[in-house]
Amino acid sequence: MDEIVEAALRKWPQVPHCHGWLGLDARGDWYLRDAAVQAAGPFPLVKGSRVMHDKLLGFIARNYARDASGAWFFQNGPQRVYVALEAAPFVWRVAPEPGWPVHSHTHVAACVRSNWLDEQGRLFLDTDLGFGIVHSMDMGLAAQAIEAGHWQPAELPFAQMPARFGYLLS
Repeated sequence: MDEIVEAALRKWPQVPHCHGWLGLDARGDWYLRDAAVQAAGPFPLVKGSRVMHDKLLGFIARNYARDASGAWFFQNGPQRVYVALEAAPFVWRVAPEPGWPVHSHTHVAACVRSNWLDEQGRLFLDTDLGFGIVHSMDMGLAAQAIEAGHWQPAELPFAQMPARFGYLLS
């Protein structure tokens, strides 16, 4: 967490939490969801405005965390902004290198512990960093890892994943 965020938390420890204003889709894109977007429907059916500003994306990535209940949030100064997740807390990118290393949408490398296919054929990875979905553009590389026997996915219905891996979608 950024030092400026930690300082703001010390200075203003009682700022109310924010819900519904930030979403993370299955491709690792962040969406701002103002009151009108929230009124139009739930995430991801109605996404909102995609965050494109590089410095803001970096700030969100550095201050993205999980609370004790399994809900994910972005600590925006003294305010905790809870995130609506389309699929999982992380979106994994697979590198075209030996061993098929992965890194998260927050640009942190991780070690794969297990892998899972849901009923839609989406691939999820449980890692030392946490649980997430493989980015759709990296499924070709993931297929190479599976064909090589490096990954051996088990099947698990999507509805069971949040409870099994300790996270909340919203």
